[in-house]
Amino acid sequence: MEEMNTENNWREEQNFTLVVRKPCFGLPTACPSCLPLYLYLKFAQLHFHLDFSSIYPDSDQIPYIESGDYVAYNNENGGVIESLKKDGIADLDAEFKSVPEWISTKAMVSTWLGDAIMYELWVGSDGSSAKMIYYPDLPWPIGKVLFWKQCQTVMLQLGITKDNAEQKQEEIYNRAKIAYEALSNRLGEQDFLFENRPSSVDAIFLAHVLLILQALPETSVLRNALLEHGNLVKYAEKHKMEQIEAGSSSSSVPQFQSGPSSSAPRKGPSNWSSKPKSKSKREKTKEEKTLRKRAKYFVAAQLVSVLLFLTFMNRSDDEVELDDDDGYGYDD
Repeated sequence: MEEMNTENNWREEQNFTLVVRKPCFGLPTACPSCLPLYLYLKFAQLHFHLDFSSIYPDSDQIPYIESGDYVAYNNENGGVIESLKKDGIADLDAEFKSVPEWISTKAMVSTWLGDAIMYELWVGSDGSSAKMIYYPDLPWPIGKVLFWKQCQTVMLQLGITKDNAEQKQEEIYNRAKIAYEALSNRLGEQDFLFENRPSSVDAIFLAHVLLILQALPETSVLRNALLEHGNLVKYAEKHKMEQIEAGSSSSSVPQFQSGPSSSAPRKGPSNWSSKPKSKSKREKTKEEKTLRKRAKYFVAAQLVSVLLFLTFMNRSDDEVELDDDDGYGYDD
């Protein structure tokens, strides 16, 4: 008991900052990678400040959490949640790791439902929801290029080609419907999926349900399939009210900033300082300078891509017009 109290006091002394993509659709963040982490920290009752980054719309480092010299990125060590568990900061899954049904349920939620929402955001829709989540402030041409690029990436990840597009679509939606049915039966009238207490599975699935209900249009296949399960909708509404809408003291009021608040090298908790260094006083690290250069290169590269795209389209139109002129001349 004394050791647990010491750990709780230690966690409260840390100045955690969670960096995510901007809020939209009535959610603190509508990013499919960011919202599960936000909810996980809420369930773990870990105090944190919320910060926003819009520098890299397609960065796989976001979300990330930091405190002093400690940084855990989304693209390292299996993700931020896994890093928090390994580093002894917040582990909601300790008692579930050896439970076969919990392991299979987490795999189903992470893969079948994860694939389904990525498909609807980037392939099975007009991209309006993705634009609001990832690049609402970018100029239209750059946004179009980013959407096309990410659409191709998602299709490659899901193994979608022109020949199997309809078959893959049916497969993705059928898996999602099977998952909803299984999770609805598993949940019943409980507040959480396992032993009536939160785990990372709840954080991942709750984020999925909230995104489906609030970020996707009424014509969404996933949305209509989910609405068939009333207990899943009630589950989402209950936790949204408690973890997002309620004035909980476990996170601060978010303030938007255009860039990441820090990019310090990642270290273990044993190296943490009880009083993190002030960010305004410390010098910029080599990594921070590199990130700023990358931001400039990113914008420049996107502008060049747009110019090349427009140039190619103009040349294609000119070639078509020349071919038409030659054809008419031949007829005469």
